[in-house]
Amino acid sequence: MQNKKLLCGSVSLLALAIAGQASAFELSAGDYRAELYGYARFNASYDIEEEIAISTRSGAFSSINTGAAEDDEVTGHFGADAVQTRIGVRSTTPEGVKVVVEGDFRGGTLRLRHGYGEYNGVLLGQTWSNFNSFVGNTRVLDFDGLAGNAGLQGRVAQARYSSGPLSFSLEEPRTNFTFNQLDDDGDLVNASAGGKQSLPTLTARLEDAAGGLSYSAAVLAQQVEYDTGSEDDSVIGFAAFAAARLALTDALTLQGAVSYTDGANAYLYRSGDNFAAEDAYVDASGSLETLAGYGGTLGLGLDLGGGRSLNLGYGWVTVDWDDAEDDGLLVGGKSETNQNLMANYLWSPVKHVTLGVEYGYFKRENVSGDDGDASRILFAGQYNF
Repeated sequence: MQNKKLLCGSVSLLALAIAGQASAFELSAGDYRAELYGYARFNASYDIEEEIAISTRSGAFSSINTGAAEDDEVTGHFGADAVQTRIGVRSTTPEGVKVVVEGDFRGGTLRLRHGYGEYNGVLLGQTWSNFNSFVGNTRVLDFDGLAGNAGLQGRVAQARYSSGPLSFSLEEPRTNFTFNQLDDDGDLVNASAGGKQSLPTLTARLEDAAGGLSYSAAVLAQQVEYDTGSEDDSVIGFAAFAAARLALTDALTLQGAVSYTDGANAYLYRSGDNFAAEDAYVDASGSLETLAGYGGTLGLGLDLGGGRSLNLGYGWVTVDWDDAEDDGLLVGGKSETNQNLMANYLWSPVKHVTLGVEYGYFKRENVSGDDGDASRILFAGQYNF
């Protein structure tokens, strides 16, 4: 009966952040409240030198040709999709229990983005990693964003406790490692595998604001482990980031982030082939050795008024593979440094509608020294409810 009352309740529009949902339908019955929110999104891309688009028409570092392969590029690729389209429900009980379920269509079918409950600062379920912040992010149209954005920039299952600006969590681990092995022909090749998960990942974050400055900092510790039955080892990995946004004037903002990881490169955003370099490698003696990485972003945002804005952002990440190479790992084809630059013009002609065009430049350099780059144009139209 309570569900039926919710559906028959009054409907009103609520203002939300434009980066997510700009409005929501609110349904209420007595002290019960529920909100239906989301957006329809159209993305179209034109890859100038070579096709690097994946779903949502985001650019992928893994698709960039490097070395001699750049000579075989076929120029001019157009594509479009609407799989970024999103829908979600938030509800709040009279006792103050909050429940959120949200999905989108990336991959072509409905996938779970958020599914969690929260009460008195205790959150259980899947949502943004606590080792994450949007404070220093520059607003871009590319769904996957800049390399070096702060933290995971993804959603994981977790148990989190928040009190004021501080939050702590135990999260689903995201570990992986690389090693050499013999293939079916007896040749030595490099391979990667997910790490054995014995303990949750531990995180702590501080996020606050003072005047025109917003800031965030977080630390993380995790166990990276492997066990083949005959060989096993484990190491502890660490990560940290700091991010900030400063209002230089009423219209101009400066924002950015810096990150460092050692044995936790899944949390160094857009490292590796596209999203996560390996955390460690197995040397000839069977021991795990951690891999370190670092990166950052820097961006400007200018509000032109009338629903118009300009944004410019640069991101960069690199992973140190020197020790792995010295230990004989065949990692020459792995991405060592990823960087991208995005510049866009956004326009909101009417409330709840955003249109934009963006230029993106992507560059990848492999451990071997081979590199490649690609440039592209992205157009998007988003209709929020």
